[in-house]
Amino acid sequence: MTTQYPHIVVGGGISGLSAAHYATTFGVETLLLEANARVGGCMQTYSFPELDGFWIEAGSHSCFNSYGNLLQIMDELGFLDRATPKAKQSYALWREGQRKKILSALHIPELVTSLPRLFTAKKSECSVAEYYGAGLGSRNYRDLFGPAFRSVICQNADDFPAQALFRKKPRRKDVLRSFTMPTGLSEIPRTIAEESGLTVQCDSKVEQITRSDTGFEIALSDGTTLGCDALTLAVPPDAAARLLRDCASRAAEHIANIGVVDIDSLLLAFRKEDLDAPEMAGLISVDGAFLSAVSRDFLDDPRYRGFAFHFPGDLLGEEERVQAACAALGTRPDAIAAAAHCRNKLPSLRKGHAALIEQIDAALAGLSLAVTGNWFLGVSIEDCVSRSLAEHYRLFGAPDAAI
Repeated sequence: MTTQYPHIVVGGGISGLSAAHYATTFGVETLLLEANARVGGCMQTYSFPELDGFWIEAGSHSCFNSYGNLLQIMDELGFLDRATPKAKQSYALWREGQRKKILSALHIPELVTSLPRLFTAKKSECSVAEYYGAGLGSRNYRDLFGPAFRSVICQNADDFPAQALFRKKPRRKDVLRSFTMPTGLSEIPRTIAEESGLTVQCDSKVEQITRSDTGFEIALSDGTTLGCDALTLAVPPDAAARLLRDCASRAAEHIANIGVVDIDSLLLAFRKEDLDAPEMAGLISVDGAFLSAVSRDFLDDPRYRGFAFHFPGDLLGEEERVQAACAALGTRPDAIAAAAHCRNKLPSLRKGHAALIEQIDAALAGLSLAVTGNWFLGVSIEDCVSRSLAEHYRLFGAPDAAI
């Protein structure tokens, strides 16, 4: 027997959770299915039980007061006041086997002569390398900004659409400019998942989605079949293309053109007395084996320090990643108090992405099917929530004012 729901969301990252929140707030009973044992997706805070719960962010590292739609959800659920300030610290470069200051890689004369081009080039038509290479200077892009952008998106940024890298968003002056949560950013997806009216079912892997007389039929890996009137898909593009093959083939064909990259993240915790590296926001890797490193120094702990090193997927073995991270911190593997490894999947957007999204949206038009994720407007948390809100309006009715 198939259990029918008004609305099912597939995917429990921030995109799926925000979509489910908007639907339940609108009065639509919603079931959220998550393949893993936890919700949050790339918003993953790893806690070390052997270190009394000391935690390190394994994915997303910060929220900002420009994340208006996310802040609104936190306001509605009554936990925005838990936003915790982050100490101001600086990033350093990892270049030629040494930690160096950011300004050491800046070519100021080239920057001064190149900057006017940022105001004349059409950002919407350029890749990151084309737009910022011209507007900041080729040497500045090679030695500093290219590696910095790579650190932000954890992949080569050269072909990334310039328009999707940094989207200007209004800031709320009543909220901390940059913040975390007392027990890490995972507090945010957990709190949304626990809200009244939303049913979350973890360890529920979707194998197939087909059309039915009443909407959609969803087959789970355990043999369960569910039905829904409206469906929201909030999964990576490769998974979306596979699941939509039998129910929205045109959309699936377009989505299949969006690439993905795997990221291997190494989380390292040290006792303070065992690590001599200065406090920092993190490391921008210019020529190292890792893409970026982000420190936990922004929220002081009396006993421990922590770092998340992000590596290209499958490039190095576990021991090699540990050696590379320790070299960058000026320490040895035997100084590590605790370590953990995790893997994330990120979209790999390319120049011309906006036109591809227009094709996907055209293929979805008229269907009671929404597709959201970190591969539409951009890869930030707010980009995810904004897409989910737009798709919610399309499914269940938009207000008179445009988003």
